[in-house]
Amino acid sequence: MPTIIVETRINAPVEICFDAARDIGLHCETAARTGERAIAGVTTGLINFGETVTFEAVHFGIRQRLTAKIVEFERPHRFVDETLRSAFKSLRHIHEFVEAEQGTLMRDTLVWVSTFGILGVIADKIALERHMRNFLVERNNALKAVIENRSEK
Repeated sequence: MPTIIVETRINAPVEICFDAARDIGLHCETAARTGERAIAGVTTGLINFGETVTFEAVHFGIRQRLTAKIVEFERPHRFVDETLRSAFKSLRHIHEFVEAEQGTLMRDTLVWVSTFGILGVIADKIALERHMRNFLVERNNALKAVIENRSEK
């Protein structure tokens, strides 16, 4: 199973980072490059334990939908979402928030299984791992900028 871990240091309290990471509108804003939008389930505000959201976005030039459910929730330190429906056989996203010097260490761990057997494994190695890491780093940097800009005001 491919696994990606991305750590982002944010100069803001852990509670603010936790809530920003589960804000559906902010998620769409920080993933704007893919045209991401929430189309079902929780489509605005903060998503909570047991709730679902369906996102639509364009990846690799293909419009895709992903429905995820929050399956673990320990405010303000951790929440986990798992896909119910997507292009993946399975996808688990662990969001962790650790109090750190000068703010918060936000750690995202993505673990997935691709569809299409060995072809999916090859796609993971050729393009998908890099795409997923780049998407997550870009989104997290945008989230960091929004949070830190809000904190300065």
